[in-house]
Amino acid sequence: MSFSDPIGDMLTRIRNGQKARKEVISCPASKLRSNVLEVLKREGYIRGFSVSKDDRGINELQIELKYDAGQPVIQVISRVSRPGRRVYSGSKALPRIYNGLGITVVSTPQGVMADHEARQQNVGGEVLCQVF
Repeated sequence: MSFSDPIGDMLTRIRNGQKARKEVISCPASKLRSNVLEVLKREGYIRGFSVSKDDRGINELQIELKYDAGQPVIQVISRVSRPGRRVYSGSKALPRIYNGLGITVVSTPQGVMADHEARQQNVGGEVLCQVF
């Protein structure tokens, strides 16, 4: 099964998993998805993730969701750049989420990183998603 927006699909699975109070959710694996999850883990929005094979032999990402006092750590997670409308930003113009309380995940030539890391390295790129 092919997806037109694999990152959007993963974000929706995370959003739905937290609404259902799941501890672990799964989604198909890819390098870009793993890189986005690595940023979310590094910033403390998820516990972690691992790659495993399902019963058909296809790689899957097992994502461990994080809760604080019974409430999901991720309050808002939304896709910015979509297949129909790509959004790019320079390092100086990267959007700040809730005055710096949230993060913007950016795909740069140096890899996928959070907005504050991109500002430090003075690189811009495609704005993938926003998390708070």
